[in-house]
Amino acid sequence: MGSTEDLDYPQIIVQYSNGFLISKVMFTACELGVFDLLESGKPLSSDAIAARLGASTMGMERLLDACVGLKLLAVDMTQEGALYRNTEISNIYLTKSSPKSQYHIMMYYSNTVYVCWQYLADAVRDGRNQYERAFGVSSEDPFGAMYRSDEEMLKFMAGQNSVWSICGRDVLAAFDLSPFTQIYDLGGGGGALAQECVSLYPNSTVTIYDLPKVVQVAKEQFVSPEEHQIAFHEGDFFNDSIPEAELYILSKILHDWDDDKCKQLLAKVYKACKPGGGVLLVESLLNEDKSGPVETQLYAMNMLVQTEGKERTAAEYSKLLEAAGFGVIQVKRTGKLYDAVLGRK
Repeated sequence: MGSTEDLDYPQIIVQYSNGFLISKVMFTACELGVFDLLESGKPLSSDAIAARLGASTMGMERLLDACVGLKLLAVDMTQEGALYRNTEISNIYLTKSSPKSQYHIMMYYSNTVYVCWQYLADAVRDGRNQYERAFGVSSEDPFGAMYRSDEEMLKFMAGQNSVWSICGRDVLAAFDLSPFTQIYDLGGGGGALAQECVSLYPNSTVTIYDLPKVVQVAKEQFVSPEEHQIAFHEGDFFNDSIPEAELYILSKILHDWDDDKCKQLLAKVYKACKPGGGVLLVESLLNEDKSGPVETQLYAMNMLVQTEGKERTAAEYSKLLEAAGFGVIQVKRTGKLYDAVLGRK
């Protein structure tokens, strides 16, 4: 191991300090519509972009140059001056119309998550989420706070859908789920993971089980009536019954809750599950010594400021599954943002 002299501490501190600035540049360019305007491929000057988007020329030029520095935009120097255009990354992930667009999750982070993170020090002191300080709503029910308005619920659902547009197939293909034809997606939200599932496993049917108001929005905004392999079930899986199925998917569900709530839910799932069936947990797994990955460690901090839960190791999820009665537990790290754990009954 190298000595401390090998580490450029000032550069590391500057890099970490600038993380907030970097993300806000990207979020702002998304919010103002920069990437959507340049989606056609025609390069434009900063004056033209500012005029089209109703922004100041000075402010827009600085934003565009920062995006060039972050490799979110490219610039061509011509006789007429600097002309800006999208990069491949921004075309794929930052334009609203792209199938893999991350626009909605960017806006959720910018307008909601970052507000909660202003109170991170308070969350560390208190050991609980910060909705009351951030938005003046009760923190007793995290999802009541998260869904505090129809607009906020829609933003959250669209954001989660955008995540599964790039991560869904990885976790669903981690194990061969083709033997399971009757699947319940508990807390399935806007249905993007269910859509990925029926696309990957065409012989399956997936029922999205979620709160009544979530189901209503999913039907109206996200899942077409022509999606005959996708059905809906309205309910609260903590307080209402869970119907029988062959496989239950819990994607980013258990990390919202403490161990007792997780055991309660998994026990209900085990009781409802058909013999030979199973449960698929989709979560971002910590290393067993909790030394990383850094993305998961940051998600753990977000669980502190927004939920009652935490990120866990594979062993910790396996222990929860075993406590509920599930056996033959398999773990698959995808190398992407989210991993998969499969328990069988």
